[in-house]
Amino acid sequence: MKRLPVLSLLLWLCAVYFVGIYLFVGGFLLVRLEVNRTSGCRDVLEPGGEAGGEPGDFCRSPPRFNRLVLLVVDALKIDFARFDPDNTAPRPYENKLPVLGETVSSRPLQSRLYAFRADPPTTTMQRIKGFTTGSLPTFVDVGNNFASSAILEDNLIHQLGQVGKRVVFMGDDTWESLFPKKFHRSLPFPSFNVKDLHTVDNGILQHLYTTMVGNDWDVLVAHFLGVDHCGHRFGPDHPAMADKLTQMNGVIRSVMDRLQNDTLLVVMGDHGMTDTGDHGGESQKETDAAIFLYSPSPVFPVSLSQKEPEVVPQTDLVPTLALLLGVPIPYSSVGQVLLPLFPAHGQTKGAVGGISQLEALWINAKQVNRFLDTYSSMAKDIPPESLSQLKAQFARLSSEYLAAVRDGRSPSPELASSLQLYLTSVRDTCRATWARFNPLKMAAGLAILASACLMCFVLSELSQALIGEDGVGLKTPVLVAVTSAAGAAATQLLARGYVEVAWCLAAGAFASELFFLWRARRLNSPTVSKNGSKAPKGASWLTPRRLLVAPLLVPLLRCASLLSDSYVIAEGRVVTFLVFSLAIYIPIHLNWDSLLLPPSPDPLKTAGLLPSPALSSATVRKESNTLLACLGLLIGSLYLSLSFHACREEQGSCQPSPFLSPLSRLQNSQLKNLHYVLSVISLGLWTFLLRRCLCHYGNLNASGGTVFTARWILPLLSVCLGLHWAVSATPDDSFRNLSELIGLAQLALPRAAFCLLALGLSLIWLEPLTVFVKTRAAASARSLTLPPPRYRASTGISPQAELHHLIPQIYQRMRRSLDDDAGELSGANEVDNRPAVEAYGLGTVYSAPVLLFCGLLGIGLLLLHPEGMALSFLLLLLEMGSLLHIHASSTTLSGLHGAYSGGFYVPWTPVVLWSLAATQFFHATGHLPTFPSIQWSAAFVGFPEGHTGTILPASLVTLNTFASHILFAVGCPLLLFWPLVREVRGSRGGRACGEEGEDAVMEMRLRENPLQFSAALLQLSTRYLFINGAQVFASVCAAAILRRHLMVWKVFAPKLMFEASGFLVSSVFLLIGVSLVLRVDVAVGSWFKKLIPDASR
Repeated sequence: MKRLPVLSLLLWLCAVYFVGIYLFVGGFLLVRLEVNRTSGCRDVLEPGGEAGGEPGDFCRSPPRFNRLVLLVVDALKIDFARFDPDNTAPRPYENKLPVLGETVSSRPLQSRLYAFRADPPTTTMQRIKGFTTGSLPTFVDVGNNFASSAILEDNLIHQLGQVGKRVVFMGDDTWESLFPKKFHRSLPFPSFNVKDLHTVDNGILQHLYTTMVGNDWDVLVAHFLGVDHCGHRFGPDHPAMADKLTQMNGVIRSVMDRLQNDTLLVVMGDHGMTDTGDHGGESQKETDAAIFLYSPSPVFPVSLSQKEPEVVPQTDLVPTLALLLGVPIPYSSVGQVLLPLFPAHGQTKGAVGGISQLEALWINAKQVNRFLDTYSSMAKDIPPESLSQLKAQFARLSSEYLAAVRDGRSPSPELASSLQLYLTSVRDTCRATWARFNPLKMAAGLAILASACLMCFVLSELSQALIGEDGVGLKTPVLVAVTSAAGAAATQLLARGYVEVAWCLAAGAFASELFFLWRARRLNSPTVSKNGSKAPKGASWLTPRRLLVAPLLVPLLRCASLLSDSYVIAEGRVVTFLVFSLAIYIPIHLNWDSLLLPPSPDPLKTAGLLPSPALSSATVRKESNTLLACLGLLIGSLYLSLSFHACREEQGSCQPSPFLSPLSRLQNSQLKNLHYVLSVISLGLWTFLLRRCLCHYGNLNASGGTVFTARWILPLLSVCLGLHWAVSATPDDSFRNLSELIGLAQLALPRAAFCLLALGLSLIWLEPLTVFVKTRAAASARSLTLPPPRYRASTGISPQAELHHLIPQIYQRMRRSLDDDAGELSGANEVDNRPAVEAYGLGTVYSAPVLLFCGLLGIGLLLLHPEGMALSFLLLLLEMGSLLHIHASSTTLSGLHGAYSGGFYVPWTPVVLWSLAATQFFHATGHLPTFPSIQWSAAFVGFPEGHTGTILPASLVTLNTFASHILFAVGCPLLLFWPLVREVRGSRGGRACGEEGEDAVMEMRLRENPLQFSAALLQLSTRYLFINGAQVFASVCAAAILRRHLMVWKVFAPKLMFEASGFLVSSVFLLIGVSLVLRVDVAVGSWFKKLIPDASR
């Protein structure tokens, strides 16, 4: 078998796909240029500085407030903050913060409560960046939530420190990583353990009140996490949320009682949460938090009026707090001051630090205009028309305002509205501009991905010719790629003076693709035979007949549908329907070809005038019944899998599956027990079915590492998982005497499961054989009498070729030895000539380790999911088995009347079904192509105290999200093996049924035909990559074409990210599955070499 060419070709294909994805994503995802300049106290912002002379020191002016207390209640959505006295039966999250409503109604001159709208992505790190810098986030920032890096842009914390304000922080340690060494005093607490509701909050409360009564602070920041963690763990509609909000109500009331007159209190949420407690997206439930402003002294010049804003953007907090505290507005802020906090123009005489509304708007507009000038000169990406309009608008407003100040008259009342309109226009222009793309990179990515898909299809069609070609390998394509990359680097260096790696990768990938396609074209061109006639060397691979076959129409239709946002929203159900439709197509197609039912008796065949059918009527009927029964099981699994879907925000009437909630969220004890029993039964059935399959084919008789894994590690892993579920479902307030033991079990059980999983997978890899060899009592005496093989008389056969010829003979002699094991012997000569060994499990030597590897990995992935997903994983296993049996029965029935095409060809239909099933169970395991649906709790399985790094939690979340992609990718080689595992005598043509020596040798046919084995494995892998790559290419096209669509960042961009990530994960695990097959082949070769007696060599 040509192992290295197969693996190297697949690695090269995946690398080309990765380069295409990298290029397109680099041109599509938004990256904003950061302006690393800071505002200063002597900047000319106030009126009068333009007239000449030395500019005044803005920071020396008396501020409106000397102190600030900023309480950030993570995920404090506006619904939590509102109080409705008429609500007599509030839900757990309603009416739990009465202090806010009471204060606003009783002290309107001192307090306000607003909806506080965040810009997506609504993740904590991006929100902290937003309300400290005043800038707008970009889409790619969501990926940085795992790795908070220091903020380099000018920000409020930096400005407070520049003027000598002592900033004291306590709470979420994200602040410490964003603002290193910026605090006068810091008390950070670990923030990433979403199951911990109290550590951060209790740590803050130990220091909050004592700090407030001291004099060593000017700004106090406290970031509470209990509400957010409670939402992640239990959801908002849970008694634990009521307890947390009640605690926050007491905290706010206690802080208000300790405030002094020169102190401003700001209570705010950084984002909201969905009905399931998640956040990260852009739905209104996620973006609308609450902000509460209060001071013991009157703050607001008038009580509540019609001019009050209904919603305050988060970016507006930065300029507002900066002017109230007497510090410069951060340089890159595009926020707008909150006018109700400033007195009207002409009413500032008696006010402390009196900046009027108009003066605040002017300072704000001057700062924003300065940023606009700087940014436009650096980035050159703001449309010239918009930029000139904004500059003209500011010039007009500036001249009007300065003329009024110079003449000592009051500006017109419309000026304030015009300044507000200008600030809003700048923010809207920046938001639109920062949705900028790199069309050249996007086009290069598209071209490389399109070529990769074409190359994948060509490889699948010409795999037999490529593998059979002398010197197959990647030396020349790699050389072409390296040369092209070097040329691109030299060109960039000469033209621009620097090298961008992305273009070097693009040049290398595209050149290697073109070279391969040219080589494939030559391979496909006709060659002249000895008699002078032209014979095609390979089949034509781009004809409509090959491209427009029914199985390929289904994925092509799906790819075209990715341009529709309605399809993306409803994809889970649509893909389920596509799997159902394509599965139904198989028996219909067989019946159309008269292969599904036994043929009617033909008198000519009975008389011997025509050849008999390859399969008997009883065999055909048995295979047809098996196919239809598995089809019924598949349809049942598809129907039940719909019960495990989650819901998107756009699906208004949808109700998410109750199985998506962890057992700890369920309050009904009977329902919790029922879910636990169903989960344990599903886990037990998963383990039983795997062991039963291996036992049925005799793979549990040996003593190697794989058999040890199946016998001991698999059940032990299941026990650990069941115990972990039981411990995790235990409420925090029960078994208080055993709390330490329960905490230890929550840590030890999943880690023990991880260790068992790693041990089992390693043993399968190191000792993959499941063959048990039994030596007869007189083996040593008789082995020397075995005659040498008949083909030894042939000369010129290499040792490797001799071994390939010897393998089927050894196998068949072993099979005859097994058949005669009962002891009925026909003669002494026959006894002497029988082999002296018998082997168990040799017929499934390739599929057994792959099946066990896949099953063991499935239990490990289930560990990262909610307990209720065990039933969904069981349905996944049943669906995989159904698809394999349907494919095997279809292949067997195709052997009737010589319909079998020969070799180990895997048709498109099962490959397409396999790929669609991976997508179907992505949805059936509670996942969606949206960021709020990511199950972040997977990062803490076995690590309840959190992580010190980011790689491990990111890996655990990735494994959780793409579990179905992983299992179907690793199990993809089973599509090649399963028709051989369930092989029926005579179903593969060759010698006539009953002819001497004919037998169903199962997977040993692969050893008998190593070149066909290599070609079939390469073809299967490239077909699977082609289907998945086509989906990525379609998502890329949809994102590129619809990049200005209203729903691009809500639907198409997340879909692209999930498709690309799923492809990367699937490719890696497909390579792992193929590598495992190659590892088994090496082990089988070594086993046969040890088995061959010296006398026969």
